[in-house]
Amino acid sequence: MPLQHWPDGRGDGSSMRAVELKRIAWGATLALLALAHAGGARAQDQIPGVSLGLVYSASYVPALALKPFTGSFGGEGVAPDVEAIVGRDLRNADRFEVMDSLPAGLIGDGLDYALWDRLGAVWLVTGRLEGAGDGYMLLLELHDVVYGAVKEQGRFRVPRFSDPDFRMAVHRASDEIVRWTTGDPGMAASRIAFTVTDAENNKDVHLIDSDGENLERVTNNGSLLESPTWAPDASKIAFTSWKTGYPRIYELNLATRHERMLEPVRGAGDYITPAYSPDGATLAFSVLGSDARSGIFTYDVARDCCLAYLSGGPWYDFSPTYSPDGRWMAFNTQRFGDAVPQVMLMPADGGDAETLSPYQYGGGGYFTSPDWSPTGDLVAFHGAIERGRYHILVAALADGGRVLRQLTSEGNNEDPSWAPDGRHLVFVGERSWGYGLFVVDVATGQLRTLVSGRRVGVPDWSPALAPR
Repeated sequence: MPLQHWPDGRGDGSSMRAVELKRIAWGATLALLALAHAGGARAQDQIPGVSLGLVYSASYVPALALKPFTGSFGGEGVAPDVEAIVGRDLRNADRFEVMDSLPAGLIGDGLDYALWDRLGAVWLVTGRLEGAGDGYMLLLELHDVVYGAVKEQGRFRVPRFSDPDFRMAVHRASDEIVRWTTGDPGMAASRIAFTVTDAENNKDVHLIDSDGENLERVTNNGSLLESPTWAPDASKIAFTSWKTGYPRIYELNLATRHERMLEPVRGAGDYITPAYSPDGATLAFSVLGSDARSGIFTYDVARDCCLAYLSGGPWYDFSPTYSPDGRWMAFNTQRFGDAVPQVMLMPADGGDAETLSPYQYGGGGYFTSPDWSPTGDLVAFHGAIERGRYHILVAALADGGRVLRQLTSEGNNEDPSWAPDGRHLVFVGERSWGYGLFVVDVATGQLRTLVSGRRVGVPDWSPALAPR
């Protein structure tokens, strides 16, 4: 199973036009950081033969402007809120230099391409919000300022301002702007599931929008809880809970808030680290400490049957994650030793496994918590690199894991999860002020804080969310 033959997916998604470059990214080029610690660094901080570092090249970022949105038939008062959400989403996309809003009096009611060209805009977004029944119709146009023409336009149904789906409906419109300009999916219309630990050390699943709004607790667990994971249709979340005294896997229906416990083998071992297959019919998970075989199993959750054993032995295999085509699986293993967990790859129905993380016999290394990108060509995980600190790493399958990109440089960073755009990762970061959830743009290294001031853990980014 040569790693270089794995599918490359969509690539980096860049599709800029051949026009005169108007703006250059502000970020400087960061040189490759070799792992060459002086004597005294521990063995696990060294990765012989592996290129590792922060590798971001200066790149062209087109300037995008939003003309102040207008409204009619009751949409006037809400139009500024819609414009603000769209502007924030496009900034978070990390694909544009979003220009500061300009007062309507300065730019007038018409559309003067020459004026926007002088202001430096490459793209211009205009919006109009019209009252329509029990909600609104959002009319968006994307203008190519250089060519002085409308490139794309669309109509988007938006519920009333008080509707819980109001912001998500606007996020979907923002993602369409990203698709219009780049050809790639956006990630605004998505949520992140994660755990929060309370003062009594109980954990519950919380959800938050991709822009840090609408924090919501969705379980009342009263015990330990780990590894929330989204179903591919975003209708359910599976997780491991200790509420019965033993680790068991539960499936939460988000619409009804009904939980059911999955127990494929009654009383056998500890069930941890669930992950859905891309079609949502199968749940992969790990069984530890059983009188039966330990390792990774799959279970048909659609039919509530058909347990299958994939891998294991006198060691622990855990934290499975599927490739987007469902043919392969990455997972953690301790088969090289408890202190040196590694990331391996195998066919999704079991079989011979190959090591992806840069393990060398006797050389140490600590790599765990893999997550396969929706583009299919990258696997993210965290590892102990810089004198024992954990950092977020990305391995390209085409390179066989011999080139790792280190995406963090401060504090401890763990448990990465991919956004539906295949470009951003959410992870847990430990800083001097405590724990938080952070989002990093894999292409540029741009970092933003999503959640702070809470004891957060093990995030999982949802797929793109369809209307309710």
